[in-house]
Amino acid sequence: MVSQDPSPPETPSAPSTGGIGMAEPIYQAPVTPPDTIVVPPVDKAGPAETNPEASFQNPFIPNVQVPTTDGAPPSGSSKKPLLRIFFLIAGLFILGILGWFIWGRVSGGGVTPTKEVTLNYWGLWENDAVTRQFITEYESTHPGVKIQYTQQSPKQYRERLQSAINRGEGPDIFRFHNTWIPMLRSQLALVPPAIMAPAEFTTAFFPVASNDLVAGTSIFGLPLMMDGLGLYINDALFATAGVTEPTTWTDVINLIPKLTVKNGTAIVTSAIALGTTNNVEHFSDILALMFLQNGASIANPVGKEAEGTLIFYRKFSDTSDPLYTWSDGMDNSISAFANGRVAMILAPSWRAHEITQLNPQLRFHIVPAPQLQGNAVAWASYWVEGVSSRSPNQEAAWEFVKYMTSAEGATKLYTEASKTRLFGEPYARVELANTIAEDPYLGAFVKQAVYARSFPMASRTYDNGLNDKLIQYATDAVNGMVTGGSPTQVLTTMAAGFRQVLSSYGLTSGEPEISPAP
Repeated sequence: MVSQDPSPPETPSAPSTGGIGMAEPIYQAPVTPPDTIVVPPVDKAGPAETNPEASFQNPFIPNVQVPTTDGAPPSGSSKKPLLRIFFLIAGLFILGILGWFIWGRVSGGGVTPTKEVTLNYWGLWENDAVTRQFITEYESTHPGVKIQYTQQSPKQYRERLQSAINRGEGPDIFRFHNTWIPMLRSQLALVPPAIMAPAEFTTAFFPVASNDLVAGTSIFGLPLMMDGLGLYINDALFATAGVTEPTTWTDVINLIPKLTVKNGTAIVTSAIALGTTNNVEHFSDILALMFLQNGASIANPVGKEAEGTLIFYRKFSDTSDPLYTWSDGMDNSISAFANGRVAMILAPSWRAHEITQLNPQLRFHIVPAPQLQGNAVAWASYWVEGVSSRSPNQEAAWEFVKYMTSAEGATKLYTEASKTRLFGEPYARVELANTIAEDPYLGAFVKQAVYARSFPMASRTYDNGLNDKLIQYATDAVNGMVTGGSPTQVLTTMAAGFRQVLSSYGLTSGEPEISPAP
């Protein structure tokens, strides 16, 4: 371990308490609401509501003639013995049908299908060891339903999925990213009202899921997990420096000189990994979060809020800035954190598994992402369970997805996953949040999920589409600053690229465009 440099870098001037603009260390306080990407509702008329009791006519009840008012027996009364026999046979038949129905309910949770249904399920992050027990238990209570689970590689997954569905060879159930709806709209079956209605959805899941997955009365999928960005804290480096974890960006600024260790001008230990694109994992998520926190329009990232955000992000890797603590010569931010070379990183929960594998001895925990004072905004990037619009078994598929994403099903999957790794997926259901709220790794994600937002700048989706195209424009903007471009210039180009990409996927922004600053 390299000791603390006896001559720490110059302490940056104290930030003002109000909104902080481009000329000061933190970006401008929010003045406009965050963007909302609007997915048009699907105009797909459902079946008209009917009253099953009113429309149902029991076929086993014969048309019996009503007696006449004068007490005379109806015509055909001489056939009473034959009618009695008919009624007896009909009654026995009805009892047999009822018995078969009740037995099906007791033995399998539903009427056993006359033909076995096999549901093909494409997953991404859970291996067979995690899903096997869960699927086996479900099949035991649903005789006639078999589930064939296949863990897919995330590379080119979106293209393979769409191609398979379009050929009629795709899965019945599949996992997709919350930002993929514009790309998968024709391949996604809508959640039937009998499975879940929008009102129930908004109560069951965090608000960001409703924003992302519900359009009018259309629900495109059910989330099993919730993730985003948490602030990873190296316990040993914080203890050595005698500092506490930050909650605001002002706190982060004040920690820079206390946690940064230099050998001359070379950075030995960084305070936080920010400012570059090539070696800061999830830089696009971080930059998007900063835009949202600062009230900038992501769909049209121009104006003083957007410029202030970009300038702030670059400060941490600008050798001439007092906040300089990271360089493009450092290791990848995940590796650097695992090796004790950086005290803080912003990353999703699943990176904890990788970090622990790289360095099982490292002591760390995760806290919510830093905030601007008075404006709590967190980042959301998560995966959703959907059903193919081409599946011939949609009813059975949605029943399985409903159970899998229920409180009972999600808890079982979390428990199974926790047997082979640090933890399972952070819960998407509000009612389960308290069960992991104090977890040193997952607590941060469910605590901030109530004020999380999303946008198609999510890294590591490998979609070769909406996210990756927008991320490339963001990469060019940050790198353009490095090569001497002005914030106005690089953001004007980025905004034009964003508008082109978003419009190509039929997306509109819920916020008016902001004209470029003069």
